Amino acid sequence: MIFTFFSEKLHRSPNLASTAYNAGPARARRWRDASRSLEGAIYIETIPFPETRDYVRKVMANSVFYAAITQKQVLPLKARLGTIPPRSGAEPADDELQ
Repeated sequence: MIFTFFSEKLHRSPNLASTAYNAGPARARRWRDASRSLEGAIYIETIPFPETRDYVRKVMANSVFYAAITQKQVLPLKARLGTIPPRSGAEPADDELQ
């Protein structure tokens, strides 16, 4: 439930939602590049907290297996990671999701 909430508030990105769940939504937004979109794998590798970086890697890798089992859908990890849009000034600056 909370993961879905984060995903909807963070561009429907499971990658950003996983980051927000572990480190907080403000950090997930702040760690995005301000000038350009990033490939999801690159975004993960730029997460400055090793614990969060490792958590997001594991969640996203496991999501491939769970989707295959529960939804009978095989989607490559790269496609599941997607693209992370650039940071926007219109987004909340604190940990509140509005």
